[in-house]
Amino acid sequence: MADTQTQPAAAAGVHEDGSPDRLAIDTIRTLSMDAVQAANSGHPGTPMALAPVGQTLWTKFLRYDPTTPDWPNRDRFVLSVGHASMLLYSLIHLAGIEEIDAEGNKTGKPALSLHDLEQFRQLDSKTPGHPEYRHTTGVETTTGPLGQGCGNSVGMAIAERWLAAKFNQPNFTLFDHDVYALCGDGDMMEGVSAEAASVAGHLKLSNLCWIYDSNHISIEGNTALAFDEDVGARFVAYGWNVIHVDDANDTAALSAALETFKATTDKPTFIVVHSVIGYGSPKAGSEKAHGEPLGVENVRLTKQAYGWPEDKQFYVPEGVAERFKASMLDRAGPLRQEWEAKVVEYRAAHPELANMLDSMLSDSLPDGWDADIPVFEADAKGVASRDSSGKVLNAIAPKLPWLLGGSADLAPSTKTDIKGAPSFEADNYGGTNFHFGVREHGMGAIVNGMTLSHLRGYGSTFLVFCDYMRAPIRLSAIMEVGSVWVFTHDSIGVGEDGPTHQPIEHLATLRAIPGLDTIRPGDANEVAAAWRAIVEDASHPTALVLSRQALPTLDRTKYASADGLKQGAYVLDGDENPEVILIATGSEVSLAVAAHEKLKESGVASRVVSMPSWHRYELQDAAYKESVLPRSVKARIAIEMAGEIGWDRYVGLDGKTVTMSTFGASAPIAKLEDKYGFTVDNIVKIANELRETK
Repeated sequence: MADTQTQPAAAAGVHEDGSPDRLAIDTIRTLSMDAVQAANSGHPGTPMALAPVGQTLWTKFLRYDPTTPDWPNRDRFVLSVGHASMLLYSLIHLAGIEEIDAEGNKTGKPALSLHDLEQFRQLDSKTPGHPEYRHTTGVETTTGPLGQGCGNSVGMAIAERWLAAKFNQPNFTLFDHDVYALCGDGDMMEGVSAEAASVAGHLKLSNLCWIYDSNHISIEGNTALAFDEDVGARFVAYGWNVIHVDDANDTAALSAALETFKATTDKPTFIVVHSVIGYGSPKAGSEKAHGEPLGVENVRLTKQAYGWPEDKQFYVPEGVAERFKASMLDRAGPLRQEWEAKVVEYRAAHPELANMLDSMLSDSLPDGWDADIPVFEADAKGVASRDSSGKVLNAIAPKLPWLLGGSADLAPSTKTDIKGAPSFEADNYGGTNFHFGVREHGMGAIVNGMTLSHLRGYGSTFLVFCDYMRAPIRLSAIMEVGSVWVFTHDSIGVGEDGPTHQPIEHLATLRAIPGLDTIRPGDANEVAAAWRAIVEDASHPTALVLSRQALPTLDRTKYASADGLKQGAYVLDGDENPEVILIATGSEVSLAVAAHEKLKESGVASRVVSMPSWHRYELQDAAYKESVLPRSVKARIAIEMAGEIGWDRYVGLDGKTVTMSTFGASAPIAKLEDKYGFTVDNIVKIANELRETK
């Protein structure tokens, strides 16, 4: 066996047969080998094994116009096995996809030139180690953490179904595209893919096709070390149509499987493709072909086995790229042109829907979208911020129908359901309320896929369970997409449910994610301001953190407008030259206000600052920051029912925090506030101590 792998035999089908398809397949293989070898880093084996799959799908099935890579009705291709990035980069290069900038304008350059492939994994190249959305035209989503692309593809398929239900009209089919995801053994081991697959099967998403590369190899060796289940049987149980292709090089069998997918109308399709990792190389079938370069000599031997010029690197034979692009353009070009012509007719026949479509595709907002957002009257008893959020969301949703989402089986608690609206289900793809089930991780990946497909997706759960969906939250920030994460039950204010459900470290970990705007509003009007800020800026994700318990609604005729939330932190009330500054977020804002009023009564020059968003505050200029937190005032107290980490930035070495240094406890909230020092008397005491020692 070892000898066979070292000297691949031409009789086994390794050697080039001279056909145009095989020439393109081996071009993909050798480009991938050469790029990984030049970088001395990367994963050559999977692109070599799956080159026939990529070439067949792209040249014979994928409806994608390389001249218009942002055509809304294009098929989506997701490389969930993101470590095999050279497969995707080679496909993009051979397809001749034209580069567009962030505004959708053509730059006059190819998305990926041969030089770009030569710069694989180098600083500032367009070919990073794992595909990155926005970084490279033709990359539909950022993948790398295994399973995420699978979940994204479900969100994309959901989006297509909703868009079709919303915008398609008799004689006007604007949306009917398919979604393909290429996944591997690692994807199948990760739980997120199981969650997403279960959702897709339940929703009968027949526009979704996963192609599973079953090569039985992982980093540690053969997958039998840890993974020996019948994956196909599992997907049958999920409600998928399962097809087996015994040899990845059998492009006729693969084409037949894809034709079956195209003809299937009642369930998603799962194609199990059996491949040999590092096909044709001395390392074929071994973990050594997975995550390291083949080596110069092995690259030479592999090219020899293919019948490829051994002395040429990054070699694209004459006519290969031209034929590849033509095959895609001939199929998708007329479809795209027909679509554009139909849209012109659609504007005349359905002007209101056309205006909605234009707003959605351009990330603009319709006039009056926020006209019904309520203004909350001052109320000492107040309302939980989860409840006020539900009211605001229900005021926005009818005027912004592509703001869509749901919860991980918690809508009655997170208040994210749209009242009177139908659910999105297999028998109603035009529904508004999504039911992700108890699947936080899958929900996160699916929501990102929805947001990548022109929708404004949101998902909700309890804050403590954001740990289950850390990867998709982080990826939403890396991709700079406007996914909205609604997290309720945000502190020890959860009370009797105890420490398993009381978040402590979670705010700090969310705030640590670059580009994620974590907003914890202090009352109902800050909630309204938060939703306004979220909807107005889709260029980054937001974590909206809300309370279970009621929060007093501040009298905004006495205290500053909640519009200050847009700056991240603002002065609610206080002396122009304060002796002490109280800084708080969320449910602790009203506590800080009460302590501030007591300090004022005793003649102390106090200031109270609401700081719902560190992210937004850090974007302000130095003058604004100084106006809120003057450097001359060292006596500062930060008040938050969460961990202390990070607050030293705002209270300094001389300040203090009233925060949590332990996990909480199971008890009524009043008892917990006393136990952990979240009382007016304790804050006033600390404030006076700071004044005396300044």
